[in-house]
Amino acid sequence: MKDVIAIVGPTASGKTKLSIEIAKKINGEIVSADSRQVYLHIPVATSAPSLNDRNLIKHYFIEELNLDEEFNAGEYGKKGRVIIEDILSRGKTPVIVGGSGLYVRSLIEGFFDEEIKDKKIRAELNEKLKQKGREFLYNELKEIDKIAAAAMLPSNIRRIIRALEIYYATGKKISELHKNKVEIKFRTHQYGLMLERKYLYERINDRVDEMIKAGLVEEVRALWDRGYSYKNFNSLNTVGIKEVMKYFENEYNYEEMVEMIKQNTRRYAKRQMTWFNKDKKIKWVVVEHTTDFAVLSDYIINDFYKNSEKLN
Repeated sequence: MKDVIAIVGPTASGKTKLSIEIAKKINGEIVSADSRQVYLHIPVATSAPSLNDRNLIKHYFIEELNLDEEFNAGEYGKKGRVIIEDILSRGKTPVIVGGSGLYVRSLIEGFFDEEIKDKKIRAELNEKLKQKGREFLYNELKEIDKIAAAAMLPSNIRRIIRALEIYYATGKKISELHKNKVEIKFRTHQYGLMLERKYLYERINDRVDEMIKAGLVEEVRALWDRGYSYKNFNSLNTVGIKEVMKYFENEYNYEEMVEMIKQNTRRYAKRQMTWFNKDKKIKWVVVEHTTDFAVLSDYIINDFYKNSEKLN
């Protein structure tokens, strides 16, 4: 069985920089596992790899979908596995990188293979959300599928509606479908970036300041002027975009907007770490102020080759 590398961790931890260092040295191609970078028109808001980086190393799932296209972890996993097998067939090494834990899991472990979509049911659930609120829907899911509900945050309404849609469309619980693992034809070695909380928060604050300078407000304004809103497009219901649009709606002043982006990004990073800390297969590496990413990439590459040889 062939081996691939996965670099995971919280936002602003340095995953993109490290993955490019690794891919350059091992003849690799990068498979992004980010649920938002896959969309067009929001590269600043999602901190997508630069065009220079993408010209240097082949990337997948970066700026590929229109904002109104639906995409989920199950679809990502299926398409991603095809891409990984193609990369391996050409003698290259896939480098998976991203902070969307559900996407990483779908790709390297697999969910169910059924294509389950029912727009009528989803519309009915969205109407119920408007009328009765997300707590009502969460409690409805708890009655139907306690295991799935326990694995979700009550605030993650998109996943709650998705689980209910699957149940009402098929009569099957999503927790049961997730047990039907697909065949994975490659072996993944996961490396997680761990930063001391204070340092991570400094990096997040700096990242937000850089995004503002790079034109975040202008990028979101262009979408706003065309009628796009986080209320109507799930692709835009994300940290950075949502706060800027609330600034346009006069809910925040400029300073409050910037602070809310930083605060909500820190909260998002905390949720990411809660997810990844549950995965005992991740090998954690520490990133500090003085960390040289070229050296860190060499360490991960050597460890990857050593363990791949042991298993093969």
